[in-house]
Amino acid sequence: MDIDLIAKELEQTGYIVLAKPLADELLEGLLARCEDDGTGRFQSAHVGRGAAKQRIESIRGDVISWIEGEDPVDRAFLEQMENLRRELNARLFLGMFDYESHYAIYSAGYGYAKHSDVLQGKKNRILTTVLYLNKDWQPEYGGELVVYDPSGEQELLRLQPTFGTMIIFLSESFPHEVLPSRATRRSIAGWFRVSGS
Repeated sequence: MDIDLIAKELEQTGYIVLAKPLADELLEGLLARCEDDGTGRFQSAHVGRGAAKQRIESIRGDVISWIEGEDPVDRAFLEQMENLRRELNARLFLGMFDYESHYAIYSAGYGYAKHSDVLQGKKNRILTTVLYLNKDWQPEYGGELVVYDPSGEQELLRLQPTFGTMIIFLSESFPHEVLPSRATRRSIAGWFRVSGS
């Protein structure tokens, strides 16, 4: 990864799209890990926290599996993100303490309505990352990530979820949505957080 370029773009615009920042071998391994084999590793995603937590498919229709680091492929990915955390902290003084992430699978017809990655009542997420794991993705499949300006009114970016592409953006600054797709769509969503989360 070109850390200097990432730091510069985050400082100037608040987001950056990277064509293929991870090695092909790691991407292939992550794609293999992002398969729901029916063992219960993937669970329906929810919206809200605590007592308000619920499954609302019209808002969010993915199934997820948190990345804990027991698997060697997961560990290799987390090591890359830990290096990114350290390097960006050194350049931008963001105070990021850790990183949490999960695999996400959206079946055809599902998306995620416009939202912010900062949890209600908690400003612990500093940077959001999304890595796409969709080989041979075609524009007619849809499933784009739409990133809006801080007001949530103006579209800044519409990103195809093509294999190996990663976007990094300031979590508090950019509301975004996942448009429904016409094919199964796979990704890893992650957040660098401050201490105390």
